[in-house]
Amino acid sequence: MSWPYDYIIIGAGSAGSTIANRLAEDYALRILILEAGPQDTSFMLRMPAGFASLGENSPYNWRYETVPQKHCNDRRMYWPRGKTLGGSSSINAMLYVRGNAWDYDHWRQLGNQGWSYNDVLPFFKKAENNERGADDFHGTGGPLNVADQADPAKLNEAFLRACEQAGHKCVADFNGADQEGVGYYQVTQKDKQRWSTASAYLRPAVERNKNNVHVISDALVERIILDQNRAMGVRYSHRGQDEVARCSREIILAGGAVNSPQLLMLSGIGPADHLKSVGIHPLFDIPGVGGNLQDHLDAAILQFCKTRDTYDTANKLVSLYRYWKHKKGPGTSPIAESGGFLRTHDGLSAPDVQLHFLPVLVVDHGRTKMKRNGYSLHVCTLRPESKGTIRLAGKDPKQHPLIHANYLAERKDLDTLIDGVKMGREIFAQSGLDPYRADEFQPGASVKSDGEIEQWIRAKCETIYHPVGTCKMGPDNDPTAVVDHECRVRGVEGLRVVDASVMPTLIGGNTNAPTIMIAERVASYMQGKG
Repeated sequence: MSWPYDYIIIGAGSAGSTIANRLAEDYALRILILEAGPQDTSFMLRMPAGFASLGENSPYNWRYETVPQKHCNDRRMYWPRGKTLGGSSSINAMLYVRGNAWDYDHWRQLGNQGWSYNDVLPFFKKAENNERGADDFHGTGGPLNVADQADPAKLNEAFLRACEQAGHKCVADFNGADQEGVGYYQVTQKDKQRWSTASAYLRPAVERNKNNVHVISDALVERIILDQNRAMGVRYSHRGQDEVARCSREIILAGGAVNSPQLLMLSGIGPADHLKSVGIHPLFDIPGVGGNLQDHLDAAILQFCKTRDTYDTANKLVSLYRYWKHKKGPGTSPIAESGGFLRTHDGLSAPDVQLHFLPVLVVDHGRTKMKRNGYSLHVCTLRPESKGTIRLAGKDPKQHPLIHANYLAERKDLDTLIDGVKMGREIFAQSGLDPYRADEFQPGASVKSDGEIEQWIRAKCETIYHPVGTCKMGPDNDPTAVVDHECRVRGVEGLRVVDASVMPTLIGGNTNAPTIMIAERVASYMQGKG
């Protein structure tokens, strides 16, 4: 039994690192951060493109799989999630995207006070050090460095030209006044290296306050210890030993959309019937725990290239050397270099599909090595109506939970994706790409009708790594809500969930920047700043 901390943070990912840094501004506080994964020491985590080389056997990846997905040909989907200091911000594509202002105003309309776009914009800006400078939408001086890409492939220019020829406007900033259009993504890099939340937030907190901020990696939290209706501590395993840490103020659960509901349920907090079914005594019957799971489903158009201007042709050793010596070339790349946000039809409140353009052929999350060279256009439905669940497979904390994403359960998600794929193909057919275009690899020339595209999507679609919603934020009158607008777990004192799992709905974009914003917002509540 360790001496009591003021705060225990479970998970050193994007949210956990952020909130640790803000709480550590008070030098009197004793803070413990527990991370299930190893330290983020690999060079491949620092080199931006290195994440593509980590592979599925990486120690920095939870390597989850879904249960067979009924509407996707009963396939089990691979779900990589970060398992190291910085969490998924240490293995992601580093794209700095906030979503659409409409998303946050919608959260407020759902009854979540303090979460409208005008409410959250100051926290996006507070987090940010945008190298372009400060303006109405961007901040400087924050921990999270946001940069333009160092050395994007010239193939992006042809793609963006083709987009304009297809009738889409170019935008310089997806996080400014208007998200809609195509352009280059900004990235969370600093000095041409990945700038994860471990680098931006966690290490500075430890360096600033060594005596009172303790980080333990390779520490798997097995359950939250409750005394009646109060969270008092945690039990965790570390190097084969069972340990207990006590807490006098609050426990902050920041495990993400998979791990946070899993740990709540292991601790007896969740849907009572489900907990009983796996032999756990329910202490707090909160039906929404593990429900409301939403994710961006992705279909990739793959085109062979008749020139050698793709990353498929790059020599890996030469690229490594160029990056190590000069910080140039493919090593600097987020791989998804340009893209955009488009509407599949008129009358929508916000764009409903997102594009990621990659100057390389990527199949099966990069796990299948391609012998040809080409380029890829990933298309995803931004606001899925299909909702799934996270459920326990048993009482063992080491056992991966059952992930049922329930992809394509709602027909509208499929129709939007079909329309998005058709828009992507239209872009790829423009003359701007004539110097590069060879045969279409996927879906392939034989796939023409909506029905054929549908069958291809069901056979090939994959996650684009944005699961949210499983510890949903909501007002008192929402029976499915798990936390209130300050992310306090209903009915349990001294316990908050702070990560992407609290999102009531999936935002229209990548989820790392919004997760950091959520942690900044909640830290402000905890510090009494509102």
